[in-house]
Amino acid sequence: MKRMSTQLPDLGYLNLGRAKKIFYQFSPAQLVEAALKRHEGTLADTGALAIDTGKFTGRSPKDRFIVEDDITRNTVWWGDVNIKFGAAKFDALFQKMTAYLSSKEIFVRDACACSNEKYHLDIRVITETAYQNLFVHHLFIRPELIDAKSRPEWTIIAAPGFMADPAVDGTRQENFSIINFSKKMILVGGSGYTGEIKKGIFSVLNFILPHDKKVLSMHCSANVGAKGDTAIFFGLSGTGKTTLSADPERNLIGDDEHGWSDYTIFNFEGGCYAKCVNLTAESEPQIFNAIKFGSLLENINFYKGTSRVNFADVEKTENTRVSYPLNYISNAVVPSIGASPKNIFFLTADAFGILPPISKLTPEQAMYYFISGYTAKVAGTEHGVVHPEATFSACFGKAFLPLHPITYARLLGHKIKEHNVNVWLVNTGWTGGAFGTGKRMRLKYTRAMITAALNGHLEHVHYEQHHVFNVSIPLTCPNVPDHILNPRKTWINPDEYDERANDLANLFVKNFEQYAKYSTVEILNAGPAVTISV
Repeated sequence: MKRMSTQLPDLGYLNLGRAKKIFYQFSPAQLVEAALKRHEGTLADTGALAIDTGKFTGRSPKDRFIVEDDITRNTVWWGDVNIKFGAAKFDALFQKMTAYLSSKEIFVRDACACSNEKYHLDIRVITETAYQNLFVHHLFIRPELIDAKSRPEWTIIAAPGFMADPAVDGTRQENFSIINFSKKMILVGGSGYTGEIKKGIFSVLNFILPHDKKVLSMHCSANVGAKGDTAIFFGLSGTGKTTLSADPERNLIGDDEHGWSDYTIFNFEGGCYAKCVNLTAESEPQIFNAIKFGSLLENINFYKGTSRVNFADVEKTENTRVSYPLNYISNAVVPSIGASPKNIFFLTADAFGILPPISKLTPEQAMYYFISGYTAKVAGTEHGVVHPEATFSACFGKAFLPLHPITYARLLGHKIKEHNVNVWLVNTGWTGGAFGTGKRMRLKYTRAMITAALNGHLEHVHYEQHHVFNVSIPLTCPNVPDHILNPRKTWINPDEYDERANDLANLFVKNFEQYAKYSTVEILNAGPAVTISV
């Protein structure tokens, strides 16, 4: 195996200068070769490297910590999302972790985040495994020029083989992810799930950009049309964020994490980390075709006796993933930057069948529904879920918000008004009844509604107000039957619809109580009108 450069980075500040062996800035081919030699994974028939992340096949939110110090003490939104960790405990854990890695072969990569050069964040990532370094190559931006002797602004150390001692180290259990804003360092241990690395930096940017730069950081996908019109898509898992932003008529800026500066939308990342459960060439051709040599498959299963991936097999986890560089997508924008958006879509899979398939929001309603971050789980998606369950995740990414959600909502509201942006609430879930009674909204209708919004075809149609949620429903939309636009008209029993709509509205109101004292009267009044249940 050959290094891309004979010059090695200075790792003295990490106590890793004398590691057993340092593999610096390896190419994807070198990392795949190293992973295979180290028995970290195998090759799928497409040439992609397939690995298992071990015990953890997803993030562990209860084991994510932020060091409490002078920077974070009075700024971070402390609680069950951002859990305090002592500075002295961090220092001790860092010493133990680097001592552990000093006897290992380690992989080092210098990269950066934020495609807008004004907000570049230089990052050095040290990983115990080759596959983690391959992930870093894909998901972070790959700068053309690197000075190995310089010290990047942020450092991530990821060692799945290092287990913490909770009684001594102050962690909850053996695995952990800890962010230290004073030392500009992230420690990830005890978990081989690569998403912890990616989301660590996303959390950092969610603090730095809004707090220091007045840039809105967003958990969303983004694309741009032939006329340069940008659209962004917010949505929790299962709402169609990746599917609906992957439009063959538009170019992809990014699929997950973006910033909104004064006049640009820019991708934080250099690649994609897509779910691949039930993936087919017909349903997601761009993702399917990106699974080739260099791509990294996580926690998939093969058809028995073959190296062909069975994307429907979720024995290990439903959170099967594939990561690849953005240039594996044929219509990707490079550099991944677009103008301020003309349209914003909030995607929700409403399993109760209440919300309209598309509705227009005022700026105040946009802030309310952004803070709410609503979707619903259905039976079979998670263990123990037997009936539809409402899920609220502030700003469509509560788990990654170091600051209070109102901070992001205010920035969003300001930018919507400043740039006169259209904001749409799109229900990709059920119509004609709840899950089990109604039917899932047809994808072709959802695509038609989004296309109509993007093309301006909904600007001059008549609207009506939803009697509970007060959102504006178009009376007509090209290529969509008029009768499905108002969900009440799709239910056999309209009175039952009204009752269930009021139930859902009460869930919104109850969830929003935790944010009420931070909100303006205008935001509070933008919520649904409910009959209070006793």
